[in-house]
Amino acid sequence: MEAILVSACLRGVPCRFDGRHKLSPELADTVSGRRVVSFCPEVAGGLPTPRRPAELVGGDGHDVLDGTARVVEDTGRDVTEEFVAGAHRALAAARAAGCAEAVLMPRSPSCGRGAVHDGSFTGELVAGDGVTAALLERNGITVHPAPGA
Repeated sequence: MEAILVSACLRGVPCRFDGRHKLSPELADTVSGRRVVSFCPEVAGGLPTPRRPAELVGGDGHDVLDGTARVVEDTGRDVTEEFVAGAHRALAAARAAGCAEAVLMPRSPSCGRGAVHDGSFTGELVAGDGVTAALLERNGITVHPAPGA
């Protein structure tokens, strides 16, 4: 059975920064017939739940991986190391399960694909990918934003 990596919050796990989940009923069709590997890179990187909101500053997840951007909490605390560690753990989990695809939480500094928050903590979006989405894509895993999330 084909495996697919899915953001744990989309599967109902209360692991988001605000201590909630983002259960996506529309996800059922996407993952039907596949073995689902639920994963939260932020928790895997050592961050607690709940935690302070964080956004990408100075670029997107690709820039973070290249060392030219950071992930920063709304307090100014740099959590780049935790986000990068979680991304690498997500990649390891995807590889171990043989995942060729992932469905991740939109707009997230970890999981966002195509659009992420701009670092101003005002809700504004910019084109780009989160840290985990960027790492997965760089390693040949196709990342899709979750339907309806």
